[in-house]
Amino acid sequence: VQLQASGGGLVQTGGSLRLSCAASGRTFSGYSMGWFRQAPGNEREFVAAISWSGGSTLYADSVRGRFTISRDNAENMVYLQMSRLKPEDTAVYFCVAGPRDGPIVVIMRGDISSWGQGTLVTVSS
Repeated sequence: VQLQASGGGLVQTGGSLRLSCAASGRTFSGYSMGWFRQAPGNEREFVAAISWSGGSTLYADSVRGRFTISRDNAENMVYLQMSRLKPEDTAVYFCVAGPRDGPIVVIMRGDISSWGQGTLVTVSS
């Protein structure tokens, strides 16, 4: 599955952004989806994941309560609503697909079947 992320930009501390990820190619069905991010000089880190049905979600401790992952399977879209943004949220954000029919926990562990290109989020202090 091919992934195209969008929605990044410059926002002030405390502001909000919504990232979108459009999936195409092979069927979207059965894939858990997620988001990773990479700040300058840092390794990529897990942000959030959502099951195919949308009924299960996982979040990194650093974003839990501020970020919300969701999906629209009819439109082949995944979203990341980011609120109360902090300067440390500045990073390139990547949309990912996990293994087909796999549990979402494997996304957190880095078991990824597809990576999208990143979208830059910059939070100014």
